[in-house]
Amino acid sequence: MKKRSIIPFIILLFIALILSFVIGRYSLSPIIVLKGLLGFNVSNQAKTIIFNLRLPRIVIAVLLGSGLALSGLVYQGLFQNPMVSPDLLGSTSGAGFGAALAILLGFSYLQITLVSFLFGIIAVAIVLLISSKVKGNPTLTLVLSGMMVSSVFSALISFVKLIADPEEALPQITYFLMGSLSSVRKEDILPVFLLIAVAIIPIVLIRWQLNIMTQGEEEARALGVNTKVIRYISIISATIITATATSLCGMISYVGLVIPHLVRMVLGCDYRRTVPASIFLGATFLLLVDTVSRSFTTVELPIGILTSLIGAPFFLYLIIRESKKL
Repeated sequence: MKKRSIIPFIILLFIALILSFVIGRYSLSPIIVLKGLLGFNVSNQAKTIIFNLRLPRIVIAVLLGSGLALSGLVYQGLFQNPMVSPDLLGSTSGAGFGAALAILLGFSYLQITLVSFLFGIIAVAIVLLISSKVKGNPTLTLVLSGMMVSSVFSALISFVKLIADPEEALPQITYFLMGSLSSVRKEDILPVFLLIAVAIIPIVLIRWQLNIMTQGEEEARALGVNTKVIRYISIISATIITATATSLCGMISYVGLVIPHLVRMVLGCDYRRTVPASIFLGATFLLLVDTVSRSFTTVELPIGILTSLIGAPFFLYLIIRESKKL
């Protein structure tokens, strides 16, 4: 069978980038956007919209969308389960608790982001610590530990919301946890780029071993793959991505579940092609969702709501599809 190219995914991302710059409450023509980006003379209003409002959101959406989609792809292969998403091991609930706690304590924007990121890392570190102490199937142990830790941090989020000031802190916590790119700034671009790059590069480098890992751990070890190292590299990389996304933008659901499946439907299961395709399609998806969230209603919709509205029906479809295979 002829191998399909990833070029269409690149074209889709390019189209999404154009639409994201052009569409908004104040629309711009593609020519004005191009002139502004290339440094030509445009109005001060157009410059403000391009560089202060849209560019930071577009760059962050591309980085986080590509990272979350890639994390989902890796987790689904690593755990050999199509229903797995990047928050499986508790990084999202841990980061969500960190953000809620920081908001409750009246921390600044930077402090909220740092505390949230730290708790996302702590959550997965606890999972890894627990799984290292338990003998048996390492994959099953990780999944069960992740469920337990996620439940604990979800309960802690509920407790923080219960004791939060209903006039000030509670609305801020609730809105943050829904997920939004509305608070991102130009200053966020460099640290987010570095974190996502640090996480994505190892996955790209080990994509050959990931292909073998999908055949099962015993076969992978027989073929000379150090399954323990590959597992830890994958988990740490996905944790950095998920904690970064949640600490900056709140809980963004289903990107890591939906996009890998769409990629595999088109390209098959070869990580040499699905890894770059997931990066491009994940970026496209989150970019388009954010464009819709900020453009088509008078009040900006949290992107977590939109991704859930899209992802939940797709998740139901996957359940039905998988049940028919049994």
